[in-house]
Amino acid sequence: MPRRNIQKIFLIVFVFAQIGWLKADANELYFIDAHSQVDHKVVPINKVISLMDSAGVRHTILSTRGNLKGKTLLKLSKETSGRVTPAVRTKGKPYDTGSKKYYELLKKQIETKQFHAIAEVLLYHAKKGNKAPEVIVYPDDKRVHAALNYAIENSWPFVVHIEFASLQGEKRKKFMRAFKQMLDQHPKQPFILTHMGQLSRNRCLMLIKKHNNLYFHTGWTNPVAVESSNQPWTNIFEGYHFSPEWKDLFIQYPQRFIFALDNVFAEHWSDFYQKQMDYWKRGLAELPKKVSHLIAHGNAERLWHINTGSQ
Repeated sequence: MPRRNIQKIFLIVFVFAQIGWLKADANELYFIDAHSQVDHKVVPINKVISLMDSAGVRHTILSTRGNLKGKTLLKLSKETSGRVTPAVRTKGKPYDTGSKKYYELLKKQIETKQFHAIAEVLLYHAKKGNKAPEVIVYPDDKRVHAALNYAIENSWPFVVHIEFASLQGEKRKKFMRAFKQMLDQHPKQPFILTHMGQLSRNRCLMLIKKHNNLYFHTGWTNPVAVESSNQPWTNIFEGYHFSPEWKDLFIQYPQRFIFALDNVFAEHWSDFYQKQMDYWKRGLAELPKKVSHLIAHGNAERLWHINTGSQ
């Protein structure tokens, strides 16, 4: 066969192979972790990226905690071609005490124009041993509104942390009433409730039907996380499969759920990460493709305007 024909055949095969690879890539189930945290004990910090690579996580929305400076997070984002979205830090003693420093910290981060999300705002956070104190801040508090106003001004979803299962009696009812009121007051603003709010499937469904601007993120709702803690987290799995009631809800309302791990401490950036991802890969693989892609990455891409096409 003439050499020219061989070259043509090779070119045709190469082109079709490329098309096949592109289609495979387009169908690949990849993940965006819409909410995680990192502190000064995660060394080196680019360990975050290596874990993402090994688990099929293309992008992470990340905030600092502990003694890690925001400039370190911004540097990581730049060095990794934007695979990390830096989130404005809200947590810490300034927020807990409502000091002037909290408002200054928010303003300073916003003015850099280098942050493209805002981290969770704690409304009710139960005490976690000696690692984290109890936090009680109602939705009408000026600390909450300061962060919410920045989210609205920058077209960012507002991530709210309320552990409803850790609340009892009238206090739980008061938080739920105030939360619903906040949703109603800002009908065009997307709100993300962390950890499914520690709510049951039926309670989530009730909120979904009443509030079009409410979304739920999945952090700490898998057996690896649940079994490592004595907190009343919502477990949406039965073995490596979603429980039937949660699977049905995901299929019915796929646009309202957002994958997130919510890693907090250094020990979470370890095999703990991989073990959680094993559950999510298996669980989402059993859902219709459109549903799994929305939950794994599509909803986050839409709400935070994340473009993963070049990654």
